[in-house]
Amino acid sequence: MNKMSSISRMLIAIGSLVMIVMYFVPVWSIYLIAPQYPEGLSMQIWLNKITGQVEIINGLNHYIGMKHIEAEMFPEFTFLVYILAAFILFGLVIAVTGHRRLLFVYLMFSLVGGVAALVDFYMWGYDYGHDLDPTAAIQVPGPSYQPPVIGHKKLLNFDSYSYPDTGGWIIVVVTGLFFLIWFLEWRRNRKQKPMTHTRQTAFAAMTMMIFFLAGCTPKPEKILFGKDNCAECKMTIMDPKFSAEIITKKGKVYKFDDVHCVAAFLERRDVELINIHQTLFTDYNNSNEFVQVTSAEFVVSSQLKSPMGGNAAAFKNRAAAEEKAAGLEGSKITNWATLYNILVK
Repeated sequence: MNKMSSISRMLIAIGSLVMIVMYFVPVWSIYLIAPQYPEGLSMQIWLNKITGQVEIINGLNHYIGMKHIEAEMFPEFTFLVYILAAFILFGLVIAVTGHRRLLFVYLMFSLVGGVAALVDFYMWGYDYGHDLDPTAAIQVPGPSYQPPVIGHKKLLNFDSYSYPDTGGWIIVVVTGLFFLIWFLEWRRNRKQKPMTHTRQTAFAAMTMMIFFLAGCTPKPEKILFGKDNCAECKMTIMDPKFSAEIITKKGKVYKFDDVHCVAAFLERRDVELINIHQTLFTDYNNSNEFVQVTSAEFVVSSQLKSPMGGNAAAFKNRAAAEEKAAGLEGSKITNWATLYNILVK
């Protein structure tokens, strides 16, 4: 008997329709993190485009002679949308007909397609990481700067991470569900102990719960001035205008009294950069507010006299920074990436 149960067919139909979401979400992500970019730089690969902080990544890669990343270098973008449509339609045909053998064919195509996609990604990464400009400002030892296909790799002072994004996890979950359905239907047709309706329903519910899993978001803590100590220099934090916090993904909070201490802490990697959830600086104009490192504008001036000699203050926007800088002789405005490089020299 090759006909599948009605619940199996319903799950296949739902799984196939869920894959439509992939047209509207990224499939893969590449994430770069370094002390000067503690919040990280990300690039998302969709079925037909690339988004994220691509221009910043291109600017950094230019110094080591890497090619500019742009959508035109991926011919796959011209046909991936049609391949996905074919898989969705194929899945719906299986759901309607209920043929287990068709499901097996679907799974074989999925397996071959998945392997082909990873090999294609590896080949792109190999060319991208090896074909470097020999006249670049920075010469990479090796000479390889190939990003990982999946997982983590150390690239100079950057930690590079490559992993499935929302669309990729949809593929993994749906394909895994289809494999399990095929196996259970195969076992049922081998006249072994059948799966009861109740157990099938429970299995379906457990499978779908993966889409609803979520974690708690770590939050900053109020700095107790005159009581809390700096995590780097161990001095008591006294001046609210120059304080900062680093919050880990597990919720641990490190407090600092100066931008110089933040930079030194990140440089020593007391906490792995990938484990950092947020890096925050106190707004110079409002000690009750924090500013995200990615959006902060820093004014650097010897007249600021911060506790540990960083002599830099964070502001929530460019206008506020310019207003402060106007009254300080020889001051300059910069972002965290540039300021970090100055502080750790």
